[in-house]
Amino acid sequence: MEAELAALATSGATTLVGLMVSDTWVQARDRLVRIFARGDDEDSAAEELRLSRRELMAARDAADDDAVADIEAGWRIRLRRALEADPLVAEELGSMLAEFAPAAGDVAPQTVRNSISGGVQHGPVLQGQSYSGLTFNSSGEGGSCRTSDRSDGHLS
Repeated sequence: MEAELAALATSGATTLVGLMVSDTWVQARDRLVRIFARGDDEDSAAEELRLSRRELMAARDAADDDAVADIEAGWRIRLRRALEADPLVAEELGSMLAEFAPAAGDVAPQTVRNSISGGVQHGPVLQGQSYSGLTFNSSGEGGSCRTSDRSDGHLS
């Protein structure tokens, strides 16, 4: 059982830190406050999460990977203690993880289609999340470039 608690605490801390910088933070925060408060003052649990999120955002902005890892380690310890103190926390945390951290294999790939109209473009136009290793061969009008209609940024 100890290994299961450690794995759940690790997964929970990783998810918690990821949620802190996501659009779903507000929904997750309220559930985490209830998990951490457990009959104690919910305001102090909410404040601890708020301060930790502020530290995490500052660490990410500064590209301080060690600080990010320290924040995650702190929440892993806190979660493990909560799990050991109250068996119901495991059920709540497991439910939250299932809701907010779906397995990567469960995410369906998406296709993005873009069209450009209303003017003349004299060069490549790209829309996407991230690209690397782009190559453009253009000699003015009629030049060639590789384009993508895939959301993963791969060019075809």
